[in-house]
Amino acid sequence: MELDLQSYWMPFTANRYFKRHPQLLESAAGMYYTTRDGQRILDGIAGLWCVNAGHCHPRIVAAVREQVGKLDYATAFNLGHAGAFELASELKKLAPGNLGHAFFVNSGSEAVDTALKIALAYHRVRGEGQRFRFIGRERGYHGVGFGGISVGGMVANRKAFASAMLPGVDHLPHTHDLARNAFSRGQPTHGAELADALERLIALHDPSTIAGVIIEPVSGSAGVLLPPKGYLERIRAICDKHGLLLIFDEVITGFGRTGSAFASHTFNVQPDLMTVAKGITSGVVPMGAVLVDRRIYAACVSESGFQEQAVEFFHGYTYSGHPLACAAGLAALSVYREEGLFERAASLAPAFADALHSLRGAPHVIDIRNIGLMGAVELEPRKDQPTLRALDVFQHCFASGVLVRTTGDIIALTPPLIIEPAQIAQIIDALGKALKAVA
Repeated sequence: MELDLQSYWMPFTANRYFKRHPQLLESAAGMYYTTRDGQRILDGIAGLWCVNAGHCHPRIVAAVREQVGKLDYATAFNLGHAGAFELASELKKLAPGNLGHAFFVNSGSEAVDTALKIALAYHRVRGEGQRFRFIGRERGYHGVGFGGISVGGMVANRKAFASAMLPGVDHLPHTHDLARNAFSRGQPTHGAELADALERLIALHDPSTIAGVIIEPVSGSAGVLLPPKGYLERIRAICDKHGLLLIFDEVITGFGRTGSAFASHTFNVQPDLMTVAKGITSGVVPMGAVLVDRRIYAACVSESGFQEQAVEFFHGYTYSGHPLACAAGLAALSVYREEGLFERAASLAPAFADALHSLRGAPHVIDIRNIGLMGAVELEPRKDQPTLRALDVFQHCFASGVLVRTTGDIIALTPPLIIEPAQIAQIIDALGKALKAVA
């Protein structure tokens, strides 16, 4: 049957080009997609930074199948189901420090907007309702809700919506420094001093008006930009000094991507709020969450002064804690634990780094970066044609049976945590051949 390609307005896609040159996926298993015309594609990006346990993992599929025949939907307003409480408890065990509570949403974008609202609610119930400002970071990505694009720093995501941004938002400078840090393995050496810009912004706006700071421990959508050594520690110390909440957006880095459960563990820096999504269900069912420090929950719920029957936080979604998502999440966390996938990511990281950095000196390559099973190859843009060189590399790789991700003129690699060394080599070989083929 011939598909009607025009009815679907595709997200973050050049719709006119795609519909002239469609690339349609039909099925998936393990490390591979299969296209509608039967081509097998090695997935080098875990779907979209999310399929950490590999595609169609039998245990996750079975859990969702069983759940849909038992309880397909349950409202989260004034009612509950066991799966939501069980998943929150499992997340508490996995989370760093005192992040003892989970507020469930349906995506990373919703998690970010929820975290911002929790921060505002926390300050308000403590008698500091004048704290309304947030500080994000240039080149930061925090989803596509109006809160997320306001604190985010991706220019293309913001410019069409500038008239509707949140008020009182400012941005730290990004930490990407090609002149001093190109071809770093792991955290770059230079740039911790960039955290001191937070002190200047705090002084400019008055610390008593600032609710919190939101950053990705590793900027994913901007092209795998790692924090310089000491940078996150300084951000944490400055937040503590001025009573600001520190929000880590771990939608991409969570659930094993950096070789630990969360990047907070990898870098040993504790946030007050953490957003997660993607890998929480290994991408099987849409879901996200905000993991919340116990003192914040206590202030907003237990110590808020509201009557016991009163709603403490006027926020939530029809599909918060959806039974299918909770079943997928519980199964995914079990797979991660019992198959040792976080440890596997850490053990494969050195080989992944060696393979990735073997592309140094390939045509057009100006930087390579990596941490855990997360890496990027930055290309020199074509004159007056930004992004097109990377898109050509993407097409060459796809034609040779390998899926990579482009963001600007950067090729990102974030494979499922089940990847084998031979598959790492296959991805790098395809990428190297594509770089030589592209002018």
